[in-house]
Amino acid sequence: MTKSLLLRGGRLVTMDNSRRIVDGDVLVQDGRIKNVGRSDGRTAGRSKPTTIDCSGLIVLPGLVQAHIHLCQTLFRGLADELRLEQWLSRRIWPLEAAHTEETVFWSAMLGAAELLLGGTTAILDMETVRHTGTAFEALESIGIRATVGKCLMDAPTNPPRLRETTDKALTESSDLCARWHGAAGGRLRYCFAPRFAPSCTGPLLRAVSDLAEHSGATIHTHAAETPLELDTVRRGTGHDEIAYLDTVGISGPRAALAHCVWVDKDGIERLARQGTNVVHCPSSNLKLGSGIAPIPEMLAAGCRVGIGADGAPCNNRLDAFAEMRLAALIQKPRLGPDALPAGQALELATLGGARALGLEAEIGSIEVGKCADLIALDLSGPHAQPDDADLISRIVYSARAGDVRHVIVDGRIVVQDGELKTADVGEIRRAANTQARRLRRAVGL
Repeated sequence: MTKSLLLRGGRLVTMDNSRRIVDGDVLVQDGRIKNVGRSDGRTAGRSKPTTIDCSGLIVLPGLVQAHIHLCQTLFRGLADELRLEQWLSRRIWPLEAAHTEETVFWSAMLGAAELLLGGTTAILDMETVRHTGTAFEALESIGIRATVGKCLMDAPTNPPRLRETTDKALTESSDLCARWHGAAGGRLRYCFAPRFAPSCTGPLLRAVSDLAEHSGATIHTHAAETPLELDTVRRGTGHDEIAYLDTVGISGPRAALAHCVWVDKDGIERLARQGTNVVHCPSSNLKLGSGIAPIPEMLAAGCRVGIGADGAPCNNRLDAFAEMRLAALIQKPRLGPDALPAGQALELATLGGARALGLEAEIGSIEVGKCADLIALDLSGPHAQPDDADLISRIVYSARAGDVRHVIVDGRIVVQDGELKTADVGEIRRAANTQARRLRRAVGL
């Protein structure tokens, strides 16, 4: 961590309660935002801060993606043109079962490098059944803020190589929570991550709810992604999926439910009443043919909504700017051009994601006292001109990952002038390609 850091002369999009856009500086001390606005060269303390010249740049809170599968980054391009159920059974589950510690490590490093270079500073990540500790080690070294969980799959219908006993799944998850929840000065946190209701028994889901409550951890799962999933849960439990998850304690502000594409009016009202977080994954839902989640209706009902790219094999990139743009666009043919305006889309990727991680008091806006997770964009390229157009519109509809110039996480410079400072991208690329080839051979692809 840089002890004292000054981002000087940028245009600040604060995302605070007043949604200010101001020209000024951001002073960071000991990993937290000390001052926002004009510093006039004054800084607290005697030490001269490290200064980053942000003249001509747009400074935003770091983007938050609340549904990611870093263990799947090495599977990019291996599972195209498949619906969810075939995507899982033919490609994802065999590949996850073939993972080793080394393949998980480099899959996490590759994904995290892409995320940081593209302006995502915090993630909610569901790993696979094994080697989650290795993923934590990768994320600790590369410097991203991450809440990570071991995938839990104890139902007898799961693939044999991924299925675990309930006791083993819960014990390993509890041990990982004890080791990693709050590690790296709080930058790393643990979440309990049952894959989805059809993969988990009722006793496991109830135990997860209790463990998360006891440890202060988030619960991260999938819900209502396809009609077949809904039908499977209804036949097995007699309940609608959102209602069933509520009966086993997977609901409320501590829970983040990815997708929620097939949620009716009653389900939306239930999610809003519970304060359960929904994580919208527009690219993934379109690529897998799952549908379009009713996000404007959820927001109108008062639901808490974040955004995420999901995994590399169902997207195929981990780009928060692409997700923001698509989230805003896909609702318009259905509800009209004013559905989900740019300002709401930006909130999904900042404060909405922060809420899903249980970190809304720490990240998601540029405010004094919050963690210094910040990004600086260069919107001088032709694709984001003219420069006097509405700034939020330029960020959501025109900006792209390649516009990110600087990234700060927890007060530490992790990307400067578009270059990753915490790891060697060339080494990551070489190692990731080597490990991806090993995985493909292991499953016969």
